[in-house]
This record gives sequence, structure tokens and C-alpha cells, in this order.
Amino acid sequence: MTDDSMEIRELAKRLIQTIGLNGSPAGVRLLGQEDDLPKGATTLQSHRYCQALMKARSGQDVLLDGEGIACPAAAAAFGFKPLPAGLRSGKGLVGFGIVADEATGRKMFERMSTLKEGCVKALHIFPLEKAGYTPDVVVVEDQVEKLMWIALAYLRSTGGKRIESSTAVLQATCVDCTIIPYLENRLNLSFGCYGCRGATDLQPGETVLGFPATALPEIVANLEHLAQKAIPASRSKGALASLRSREARIPG
Repeated sequence: MTDDSMEIRELAKRLIQTIGLNGSPAGVRLLGQEDDLPKGATTLQSHRYCQALMKARSGQDVLLDGEGIACPAAAAAFGFKPLPAGLRSGKGLVGFGIVADEATGRKMFERMSTLKEGCVKALHIFPLEKAGYTPDVVVVEDQVEKLMWIALAYLRSTGGKRIESSTAVLQATCVDCTIIPYLENRLNLSFGCYGCRGATDLQPGETVLGFPATALPEIVANLEHLAQKAIPASRSKGALASLRSREARIPG
């Protein structure tokens, strides 16, 4: 284990503890054609990328490549395979009941952020607190309120610059929370999507965000500062209790 991986593991544990995550943040490494495959990871077959993240969230160390990835849209986004004609035309999204006309579906895919075809050999997805090296991206799935604090911690690290997020409410985990943070070197938020909500155990009150792993130290430090006052004050709902107390004193 390297010093970098020990630091990542420690930061992950602090992240989990500070805001009370229900599962592991996922580290994602985009392995190039010349990279060695990590030992000990389970190579998945017939899995979607969002399902691989689900496994990492529950503690599993997994690999997903172009042969094993089951979602054609994610396969195209990661550069494993071309986008099928049915999706590229927009017809597929009409068939799924997501849009009513092909032109809308076609535009959603035209504006999708993608990696160059063939640049990635495999995706290594693992629980961040068990990292053997520094990932490219960190993906966190949990309750919306907990992710809100991560977003605020990130905003603090950028000097208060407002977060601008991009989503088509489609390909939430692969494009929104992995590829965009990787390509644009920034945090991106998503509400989830048709695919990941139907294919994983992501709950109605949970969602997902991703950020470059280089942002992790500042995010954790800022979360720990927020935990000294802001987080417990907000979670205590003192202002709501005060309102209800005032309302209770008003003759009815």
C-alpha cells in the first residue's frame, strides 16, 4: 500500500463518519490500454455501470470492461462501443416512454459527454476506504441532505463559486457523475435517472454526485468544519421547533 492510498483510505473514513453515509463512497479509476489490471478485483459480466457502483457502495471491489458492461449507452459513453442506432436516433427513448418524439431523444444523446473510443480498457470501481491507489473520480450515492453538505464543502473549496451542474436526467452515474467530473475537473450533481433507479437499490430519497479525487482532501476538511456547527444546527431543526412553539401559543 502506498502513502497516497493510505491517505485516501483515511479521508474516506472521515468522509463517511462526518456526514453519516450509509455506504461506501466509490473510487473509480479509468484504466487505459497500457495500465495493469488490479489484482483481487472481481471482473463483472452483464452488469451496468450503475450496478457496479452499487456493489462498490456495499463494499465490493470490481472491474467492468467493454465485454462485461451491459448498458449500451454507458458503453458508448466510456468509449467501449459505438452508440446503437436505435438510441442515436432517439427512437429508443421514445420506446422507453422517456420522451414523446425522436428529435428530443436524439438531442439528449448528441450533447452527451463521452470518452474517445478505445481509450479505456476497464473501469476499476472500489470502496474508497479500501483504496489501493488514488482513483480518478469519487462517486457518492446517498440521501440528498448528506450530498448537500458535500456540495457545500466543495463550493467552499472554490471560494464560493456557485455550482453549475449538467444533466439530461439520463446516464446519471456514468456521464453526469463520472465522465463530466473526469473531463471537466469539477463536481457534478445528478437527480439520478430512469436507468440507475430501475437497475439498482438507489432509494427514492437518495441521489448521486461525483467529483475529481483531487478535491477530496479539501472537501473532507470543509465537511469537518461544517460539522462543528452548521451541520448539527441544521439537523436539529431548531428554527422549525421555534416556529411550532410560536404557533402553539397562538389562540386557535
